[in-house]
Amino acid sequence: MFPIQIPFNVAEPQWEEIPTAAGVFALFGEDARAEPYISRTPNLRRRLRRLLDARPDQSKRLQLAGRVARVEYALTGSDFEARLRLYEASWTAFGERARKRLHLKSPSLLRMAVENDYPRVYVTNRITKAAMEDLYGPFPSRVAAERFSEDMLDLFKLRRCVDDLAPDTSFPGCVYSEMKKCLAPCFKGCTDERYEEEAAAVRAFLRTRGGSLVEALQKERDGASELMEFEKAAELHARLTKAEAVAEGVPEVVRALAHLDGVVVQAAAEAEHVALFSLTRGSLRGPALFSVAGMRHANETAGSTSLYTQPVGMMEAVPLEGSVVTVASRDELEQRLENALTELTPAKERKTRDKSRSGEAADYLCLFSRWYYRPQAKRVGEIVFAGEDGKVPAKTLLRAISRVYQKSRD
Repeated sequence: MFPIQIPFNVAEPQWEEIPTAAGVFALFGEDARAEPYISRTPNLRRRLRRLLDARPDQSKRLQLAGRVARVEYALTGSDFEARLRLYEASWTAFGERARKRLHLKSPSLLRMAVENDYPRVYVTNRITKAAMEDLYGPFPSRVAAERFSEDMLDLFKLRRCVDDLAPDTSFPGCVYSEMKKCLAPCFKGCTDERYEEEAAAVRAFLRTRGGSLVEALQKERDGASELMEFEKAAELHARLTKAEAVAEGVPEVVRALAHLDGVVVQAAAEAEHVALFSLTRGSLRGPALFSVAGMRHANETAGSTSLYTQPVGMMEAVPLEGSVVTVASRDELEQRLENALTELTPAKERKTRDKSRSGEAADYLCLFSRWYYRPQAKRVGEIVFAGEDGKVPAKTLLRAISRVYQKSRD
């Protein structure tokens, strides 16, 4: 379950073998069929002594000394890593019950429902593999998702009803059609082609987090101004202002789950390293260690920007306390990075990554959202999202690695 295993003897406990660092651990009894006790802690030795020390002054409620035969643990460099390792170990030990034990709940998403000929958008917590291209999120809460959905739909004329429409020209319509906020496909208020165009515009808005509509309205407004159609330009400007306000409120993480890719950078338990985690279609993998040996770091407090203009230097000897330290070249660091990212998606896993256990994507997305939506001052680590080409920019990732490593040393 965890890489480090030590036998436990209550008569001769070897506390000095257990570090005083943060980690996750599991306690196993003599009976192989018994479920282990799994938890995380900021200080392994202190927590294990509290649970396993046989001294008479120890709390009886926590007394496990006579029941444990083996201790397994793994050191962790961050709360993010600890939560991920705890989830994976809990799933191995408890299966579906791990979800309830860790209070995991799928975050709120928007879904573009395409089952009907007249698509609509609604808030959901259900994630299915077939709908990954049509699910957008995650949002910090259901309230936030509903608010964004309402604000977005005010910019379009997509239907908001939940019925499985079968258009009937005798149907009177609803309040949204009367307010000219819906194309009213329920009574053939528009052609099917016109509704498809509106649905495509909404999908583009979601995919680009509002960028598609903002860009289109800017072009229309500027074109109207050049033609001296000032009233039309004013109307377009007012709509543009509303679209920009909605777009600005969309978190960077909100995107189609099929394209929710990136790399999370965290501090590592190992010295001179950071831990990398891949985010692929909303699922997490890792950690993979990246060595920062020989990496030059910008001195942000001194206003230096050398790292940002050129993340690493050429090979050169730098004297340090009587020794010679080699500065890694840019090519060397990028090769290290490529090796680490390859480790996160080994060949065997690439072929079977979609054959995940039931609810795995929702669990990982929950863990990721809990970290991502923390207040900025309390969120440790960074994430670099993949670009339109699906690749994470190496230079941007190296900068993030440098920042995270420097903060971990403070």
